[in-house]
Amino acid sequence: MNVTRGAAPKQDRSRATRQRLLESAVTCLAEHGWSGSTVTVVAEHAGVSRGAAQHHFPTREDLFTAAVEYVAEERSRVLREAVRPGCSAYEAVETLVGLYTGPLFRAALHLWVAASNEPQLGPRVTALEARIGRETHRMAVELLGADERKPGVRETVQGLLDMARGLGLANLLTDDSARRARVVAQWATLVEAALAE
Repeated sequence: MNVTRGAAPKQDRSRATRQRLLESAVTCLAEHGWSGSTVTVVAEHAGVSRGAAQHHFPTREDLFTAAVEYVAEERSRVLREAVRPGCSAYEAVETLVGLYTGPLFRAALHLWVAASNEPQLGPRVTALEARIGRETHRMAVELLGADERKPGVRETVQGLLDMARGLGLANLLTDDSARRARVVAQWATLVEAALAE
């Protein structure tokens, strides 16, 4: 077998192509929504041929179902990296809000909308979001150093996550960063008081 020195093995190139396609699918969803994110658009964005895209993902549903899983894994990774026990309430609230105002959440929202109309995506998106929701809550508790045995703490953490999700939705339409900064500061004060009781 004649292998060029330094050339990536075929399996590594295949993995890299698949990774580029998944990253491009997420980017295209975040930028163009479901209707504007065809296999051709994703393949062009990834810099691969449509044939190469269809080799990895024979149908649009296959591509975006895999993208759902990729988004869930990336959001989980970002969450795990965000956990810094001992940070201030403000840093914790700001970190959690940041998870809901970035491109991964934007892509996830487009997947939610698509899943509400695409039966093949619905069950998978629902299951993944339930898992991500549980993981997000657990990591928020860890980040805040919260003791959920105390009355009201679980509801405070869940309220914080619901508020962060709402800020992420508001961010879709306009740059809401000035108002968001004030809301984050207020929520940090509320969370700190609730956890201190």
